[in-house]
Amino acid sequence: MHHLITGAAGFIGSQLVDALLARGDCVSGIDDFSLGRRAHVAAATRHGSFHLLERDISKPADALECMHAASAWQGVPDIVWHLAANSDIPAGCHDPAIDFRKTLCTTFAVLEAARAHGVKRIAFASSSAVYGEHEGVLEEDSGPLLPISSYGATKLASEALLSAAAESFLDRVWIFRFPNVVGPRATHGAMFDFIGRLATGPAALTVLGDGSQRKPYLHVAELIGAMNFIVTHAQGRRNVFNIGPEGEGTSVAYMAQRVIERMRPGTPISYSGGGRGWVGDVPRFRYSTVRLARLGWRPDMTSDEAVLRAIDELVSASDSARSLAQGGKGPK
Repeated sequence: MHHLITGAAGFIGSQLVDALLARGDCVSGIDDFSLGRRAHVAAATRHGSFHLLERDISKPADALECMHAASAWQGVPDIVWHLAANSDIPAGCHDPAIDFRKTLCTTFAVLEAARAHGVKRIAFASSSAVYGEHEGVLEEDSGPLLPISSYGATKLASEALLSAAAESFLDRVWIFRFPNVVGPRATHGAMFDFIGRLATGPAALTVLGDGSQRKPYLHVAELIGAMNFIVTHAQGRRNVFNIGPEGEGTSVAYMAQRVIERMRPGTPISYSGGGRGWVGDVPRFRYSTVRLARLGWRPDMTSDEAVLRAIDELVSASDSARSLAQGGKGPK
C-alpha cells in the first residue's frame, strides 16, 4: 500500500511512519517542521520506501503539490492519514489563528488535494477536546459537542468537513478521537514539561492547577496499533472511534509524583491552584471505549501503566541526550 501521512515528523506521525514501513508499505510523509523534528524521521529517510516532502499544507497550493509529488512517486495514495495540526492547546487559546491555520486550513487543503487526485480514504487524528466539558462517560454519540478551546473547535470543524466529503467524493473516513497520548518522541504535555523542569534542578516542581485533574493516558505504541486496527476492520462510510485505556484515568498529581521519584526524589510540588491547568483545559473526563472493544481491540496497559512506561522512556532519552551533549556516549 501507499500511505500519505501529514505531520509525518511529529510525535505520533513519525511512529506511524515507522510502523507502516516495518510492515513493508510505502509512505509519503509531509511536514513543515514547525513542531515536527527531523530526528524523528532520520531513520525513515534512509529507507527506500519513504519519501519526505517539506511543505506548509495549510496552503492549498502546497497541499496539491505534495499530493502530485506523492502520486508521481508511487501512484495515488491508497489512504491519507491526516495528523498535521497545532498540538499546543495553550498557544491556540492565546492566539486562535494558530489553530485555524494549522488545524482547520490543513484539513481543508488536504481534502481539496485528495479530491483533485481521486483519493478515496482519509483517516483523521481528532481529539477528546471536541466534546468540551460533559458529566459522565464520553461516548462517540455524546452531545451536544461544545469544545472550550480553539484546538477542540477546529478539530470538530475538521470532522465536519470530512463528514461532508464522505457524502461527495470520499468512500471512507476514519475519525480517531485521541485521549492524552504519552511515550517516546513527545514534544509537549504535562509529563514532558515536568521532566524538562526537573532536569534544571528546581527547588520545587511547579504544577498548574491543584493536581486533581484526571484524564485517560494511552501509550503511543498502543495508539498506533489501535489506529491501524480500526482502518483494517471498520468499514463504514464514516467511522468515529474514541481511542483510550479502560478505567478511571490518571491524576496530574500521580504523574508529577512518579516523575519526581524517577528523577529527583524528595522534590516538593508547588501547585498553582484551581481545578484547571489553563484556559481551554478540560480538567477531567472519562472515555467510553465500548465501540472499539466491540470492533475487537483493547489496550494492554492501564492509564497508570502507560504513564509509568512513558516516564521511564522519556527520562532515559533525556539522560542520554544530556550525556551526549556533555561529550559522553550515553548510558549503555
